[in-house]
Formats: sequence, C-alpha cells, structure tokens
Amino acid sequence: MTPSRRELLPGLLDLLVLKTLRVQSMHGYGIAQHLQRLSQDVIQVEEGSLYPALQRMRQKGWITAEWKRTPNNQRARYYEITARGLEQLGEEEKGFTELMTAVRRILRAV
Repeated sequence: MTPSRRELLPGLLDLLVLKTLRVQSMHGYGIAQHLQRLSQDVIQVEEGSLYPALQRMRQKGWITAEWKRTPNNQRARYYEITARGLEQLGEEEKGFTELMTAVRRILRAV
C-alpha cells in the first residue's frame, strides 16, 4: 500500500475534520485539500467518505452547515464546529492519544 493510499483508522476522519474546523469554517473540498496538504499527500479523503462523515457530524450536532459563496463565486456548503463539536474534539483527541500511546508501547515491546 503506497503512503498516499493508506486507510484512515475508524473515527480518525471525525477527529481530523473537527480539528480542521476548529481553525476556521470550510467547505468540503477545502477540508479535503487542507488535510491532504498538511499531511503532505499521505491523507487523501475521498468524497464518498467525507460527505457522509460531515452529514453524520451535522446530525450529532458537532457541526453546522450554511450555504455561502466561495472566493470564486461558487455556491458551497460551509461547515463550522459547534460547542458540542468542540467537546467531542476534546474526547476524540484524548482517545487518539491513548491509542497512540498503547501502540507505541506494543511496538517497543515487540
């Protein structure tokens, strides 16, 4: 598997999207591009994964969505994190940190 085609761990997409939206509101394509750029092309989020995740997060009240115009005058749905989403982000970060600590322990022991 090439580095650019690695699968995300379950739940990791939510963490990355919430973390991205904590900085500023963005449309879906902008979120995908932001993650790809920051990961130096290792993470490439497909539309078929991103938009269902955004819809699920909206239903849970973690994000809101509003139609706006892009700088290119295109209509796009912009997503913004909510107070509930900020709480969830804290939980997601804590859980991910615990998971990574456990994985490091295993990798050092084996």
